[in-house]
Amino acid sequence: MKKNNNIHYAIDDFMIYCKQKDLRKKTISSYESTLRLFARYTEDNHNVNDIKSITQEICRDYISYTKDRGKYTFVFDQNTKYINMPENREDYGKKVSITTINNYIRNLKVFFNYCVEERVIKANPMDKIKQFKNNRKPKGQVTDEEFKRLLQNIDTTKYSEFRDYVVIQLIMDTGMRIGETLSLEVNNVDLDRRAILIPQDITKGRKDRYVFYSQTMSKLLRRWIQYKDRYVESDLLFSTKRNTRLEVNNFEKNFKKYCNRIGLKDTSAHGIRNNYARRFLMAGGSIYTLSRLLGHSSVTVTEKAYLDLSDEDIRKNYQQFSPLENMKR
Repeated sequence: MKKNNNIHYAIDDFMIYCKQKDLRKKTISSYESTLRLFARYTEDNHNVNDIKSITQEICRDYISYTKDRGKYTFVFDQNTKYINMPENREDYGKKVSITTINNYIRNLKVFFNYCVEERVIKANPMDKIKQFKNNRKPKGQVTDEEFKRLLQNIDTTKYSEFRDYVVIQLIMDTGMRIGETLSLEVNNVDLDRRAILIPQDITKGRKDRYVFYSQTMSKLLRRWIQYKDRYVESDLLFSTKRNTRLEVNNFEKNFKKYCNRIGLKDTSAHGIRNNYARRFLMAGGSIYTLSRLLGHSSVTVTEKAYLDLSDEDIRKNYQQFSPLENMKR
């Protein structure tokens, strides 16, 4: 077997290619973890490490195996099990979600397409393998009353809680991603035009984009900036009191704590962005405009993400646009 036919060498070349394309670290990590596990599976279960010997049947077997096994029960390096101790996780052994399986399928397709383009292999063994139909779980919605109670139970006399109080409302008013919001600097905010520039280095799509906020939010932002400047010297809009960037997972933990205070369940920090999108559409906003504001790569992505308006949402929205009622006006 030629050295460059070894699947691990092919994966190494692919990872260099991903790095050269300036993909985000999270995306690169997703590709690598998927591919290393796949390579380990082909070696252990089919005694195959020559990329030219990988068949559609082997790929199908791997997808079935992955679908049936429990979470964290299969790892690339067995030594890491003694370090990370995955069996201590609450979700150890639980069913792998269809979303995760579909991500694996997508990653493998991209990798083998690359190998075809580089003429390492002649055909993509993943070509005829389709993603699983995924019954989408409706996104959790927060009522006006729940949102008001959530804000009322945040202690704004504390620096960290006042900061989160502002972050929550800013995301609800703009639809920004949590990571984007927490990476903003003060100079990204145009207080006169009530606009925020999200620079390409912190957006998911690597493109600059603007979002806009309300008069109510403008007053709150001005108040926050004045307050922040009294306690920390940071270019970041929402720094910690130690003058460091607030990490997404820490904000998510804080948000869960606030929800627990009022018994609000099935709501995540990312759900604020989902609620923004639903409310934007319900107010008559166009899906094209929403797609631009959310920073989606296409309107199709937006349509797929927000197809779960409830019957009650549709009923309320219909009353604004009934042809017969509008004729009477």
